[in-house]
Amino acid sequence: MHDRYPMPEIADLPEDVRDTILAVQDKAGFVPNVFLKFARRPAEFRAFFAYHDALMLRENKLSKAEKEMIVVATSAANQCLYCVVAHGAILRVYAKNPRVADQLATNYAKAEITPRQRAMLDFALTVATDSASIGEADYAALREHGFDDEDAWDIGAIAAFFALSNRMANVSSMHPNEEFYLLGRLPREKKAS
Repeated sequence: MHDRYPMPEIADLPEDVRDTILAVQDKAGFVPNVFLKFARRPAEFRAFFAYHDALMLRENKLSKAEKEMIVVATSAANQCLYCVVAHGAILRVYAKNPRVADQLATNYAKAEITPRQRAMLDFALTVATDSASIGEADYAALREHGFDDEDAWDIGAIAAFFALSNRMANVSSMHPNEEFYLLGRLPREKKAS
């Protein structure tokens, strides 16, 4: 597989970008390719991850798993291999369910999720695939499941942000790290004490 935009060496990056990447490596045990791919352009790296963190780490009515559900389902609609695999792994860990990411990536309407989560994904998929059609009925459907307009903003912003991410992953021929494929599928090995 051809990598159109080779990834930079970590040692050659600006200190703040390098520190961010090394912190992720310490936590995850590897460097997700998206960090290195965006590090080619440090200003874009900083902006991308600042907005990512503002959306994905912000406390709101969406659980960490639900945020990842939005990423996986919309990334599947956008045919983004990297985001489906990488965020599918994160979703499996957060949801403690090895099946849910595969289900959402294939057909979220058939997935083992709640009616509330299905309504959330209905809205997210409309944002990802047909945002011009969003109208009052879309907001009403969310309200029936306890979501308000601020929740709709959160759902829409995650779907929209990852539409950018999906497109850049496809433009750059970004491939998932091997580590993502098994993450959350098998029980973690217990460390000897």
